[in-house]
Amino acid sequence: MWKTILSTNNIKYFQDVEKQIIHNCGEKSYQHIFIFHRGRDGDRIGHTEIMTIQELIEKAAELQISLSETQVKQLEQYAQLLVEWNEKMNLTAITEHGEILEKHFYDSILPLGKGKIFGKVADIGTGAGFPGLVWKIVKPELDVSLIEPTGKRCTFLQEVMNQLHLENIHVYNTRAEEQVKTDREMYDVVTARAVANLRVLSELCIPLVKVNGLFLAMKGMQGNAEAEEAVHATKVLGVELEETQDTSLYTGDMRVNLYYRKLSHTPQQYPRNYGQIKKKPL
Repeated sequence: MWKTILSTNNIKYFQDVEKQIIHNCGEKSYQHIFIFHRGRDGDRIGHTEIMTIQELIEKAAELQISLSETQVKQLEQYAQLLVEWNEKMNLTAITEHGEILEKHFYDSILPLGKGKIFGKVADIGTGAGFPGLVWKIVKPELDVSLIEPTGKRCTFLQEVMNQLHLENIHVYNTRAEEQVKTDREMYDVVTARAVANLRVLSELCIPLVKVNGLFLAMKGMQGNAEAEEAVHATKVLGVELEETQDTSLYTGDMRVNLYYRKLSHTPQQYPRNYGQIKKKPL
């Protein structure tokens, strides 16, 4: 097991050393790497820990999720395709293998440990497939719809689905407010990760959720503050905050997952067109 600790106030040097350690060690020759960056006051302001596939398996097991050999291979293939396709289109800023495992895969898996994700699921603004495509790999019984307005990303998603031989998963090259026209209140679970402020996101997602269904907003450390600001919006749209999951990734980065239960039908005037939603959020 390799462990490296570095103290420096030169962030460029910090990043160069990190890359050199990974290059020299090789991803399979160490368990994990710690790198600390210290500011002028001596406080730690940066922390990188590289997750391995074995550690992802172990973290999933802690959530009562058992990853089979086939599922692990699918995740590894997904990560490889992500890196390859990212060279020709903008899919993600995260391309190091360990970071993909942690910041994309583990982050996506975290809500599955709650036992609330089931049935027909929609992932709004899925981008490169997070969390929806990961959910499909980990819980193949789900019926997953990936909703993404960018055509090139939809092509990537379709390629991953084909390569991994995934079934009962659909890609829609459209916006959420357009999808509502055909799928209004059709989904057991609707989720979105890193898409928009919660006041905007709520109006895009909640009309798709069936009554008694779940809206899951996957947020960073600002999640609780956004929830407070969105109290009026969520009430108008028919949901109530059921649970807040404050957790952290492998490296300690904070995550706040907000679980809203739909109690009543969303009024027919919502969602408005995106320009109105963004200009005058509820």
